Parts: sequence; C-alpha cells; structure tokens
Amino acid sequence: MPDLLDMILTTGFWVATLRMATPLIFGTLGELVCERSGVLNLGIEGIMTVGSMAGWMWVYQGGSLWGGVLFAAFVGALFGLLHSLLTVYLGLSQHVTGLGITMLASALCYFVFRMLLPNVTTPPKIVPFEPFALPLLSKIPVIGDTIFVQSPLTWLALLLVIFISYTLFATPLGLAVRMVGENPLAAEAQGINVHLLRTGAVVFGSALMAVGGTYLTLSAFDAFYIGMVNGRGWICVALVVFASWKPGKALLGTILFATFDALQMRVQQQARTAIPYQFYLMAPYVMSILALIIMSRRAAYPKALLIPFRRGER
Repeated sequence: MPDLLDMILTTGFWVATLRMATPLIFGTLGELVCERSGVLNLGIEGIMTVGSMAGWMWVYQGGSLWGGVLFAAFVGALFGLLHSLLTVYLGLSQHVTGLGITMLASALCYFVFRMLLPNVTTPPKIVPFEPFALPLLSKIPVIGDTIFVQSPLTWLALLLVIFISYTLFATPLGLAVRMVGENPLAAEAQGINVHLLRTGAVVFGSALMAVGGTYLTLSAFDAFYIGMVNGRGWICVALVVFASWKPGKALLGTILFATFDALQMRVQQQARTAIPYQFYLMAPYVMSILALIIMSRRAAYPKALLIPFRRGER
C-alpha cells in the first residue's frame, strides 16, 4: 500500500495520466456531440486511426505541426460527412454504418501509408509538439509541473470541454442540437433543419475524433504505428454513457480511465509476482466497465438517438 501511494503521489504519475487522457478527451467530446444530435458514430475507432496517420504524414512531408492538426481534422470531417450522408439523409443503420466507416478508414489508412512509404520497415520519426508551460502557474510546486506544463493539444482539449459545455447548455445553437437529439419533430416545427444540424454535429464531432488520433502521433509519440489507437475509440463510446452526455463529466471519466491505465503500467513495472502482464492490461478496462455499469443506471440518453428522421413522417 505505501508503494502504491508513493506512485500515485508523484508528479510523473499525474503528468502521464493527463497525457493519456488527452486523446480520450477529444474522442469523447466528438462522440458526445454526435450523440447529442441523435447520431451514434461507431466510426470513431477508424476516424481516430486515420487522423493519427493523416496528421503525422502531413508533418513528415514537410508541413507544420498545426497544419497537421488541421489536416487531420479535415480528413476526419470528410469521414463524418460520409457517415452523416448514409445515416442522416439515407436513414441507414447507424450501428452498421459506423462499423463500416471504422473498417474503411482503418484499411484506407494502412493502404495509403504503405503506398506512400512502401520500403519503410521502421516508422520514420518527426519532431512532435513540445510541452508548453503557462507563465507563473507552471512555477507552483507539484501542481505546476503536473497541470500547467503540457502539450498545446492538451490545452486545446481542456478548452474544448469548456467551449462545448457552454455551447450545448447556454446558447441557441446548443439548444437546437439537443432538441434534434431529443425531439426532432418539435425541432422541425420550430423551423430547424434537422438533417443539416445533425450533419454539422457529426462532421464537427468526427473532426474532433481525428484530432484525438493525431495527438498520438504529433504529441504523445513521434511516429505512426499501425494499431496505435488500440481501442481508444471504443473506450470513448463507453465514456459518453458514463458521462451521461455531459462534457464536464466526460472530462472526469477520461481522467478516471487514464488514471487506471497509468497505474497499471507502474504496478506492472514494479510487480515481483508471477501474475501475467495481461492481468494488468485488463485492469483499467474492468474498472471502467464497473464504473460504467454504476453510472449508466441513471443515465438519461437522448431520446431520438439511433432513430432516423424523415421529413413529413409522424
């Protein structure tokens, strides 16, 4: 127990936790925006994968880091547009379409990578984002090094939590998005274009998912590896339910999962037992599932989630 407390109370542990939480924050916010409008986006795993490759490839080909972020967001938005055309306008199954988007994006990502770099055996490296320290605040003992010295993309993720929370619950646009996710017929009666608003939400949410993927290659690591997203997209889908579709609780959920993940890595490194390492890898997911079960019992999901909207139908 003392060793466990020592690990948790170190600055490095919480730096790692916030770093691991950042891609989850982007992905969870993106999925949350989609679902608030009534569209489940199971393409998130593939969109994060293609975002990680697109941003890295942009920088590897000589572009800027922020240009890579914007390019990844653009590519993610294109896949979001495809998803919305199939589910919002054609009314196809959101489950099947999302899984199809994941397979398409992942396969296309690997194909493009091999096509552009056919002879590469070791993933080439780039110069990633450097941690940015906020003046004065970064000098605070312990907390300063943990919270106020982070990647610029981490700052962007935290600002997006505030922005999306404010937009959803304090602006007419946010009210309209929530309305089309709860009662699209009432929204249509108020003159709101349900299809257009849902499409915008899915496109924007997918762009955020792709930025979450590119964080892995432009900030957390310095290269693109096949399989590096490693199921983070599916965790984001679960975290949306855990958060009851609220951005603030989504932030807490991502930090909770990242804490479990960072803890298992350190326990695994210091363990002197014969327990297989797979047990430690499994632990954060099991804990997250338990937390999800507890929280989801009281979750109030958007009433029109997964229900296609067709004009004129009652």
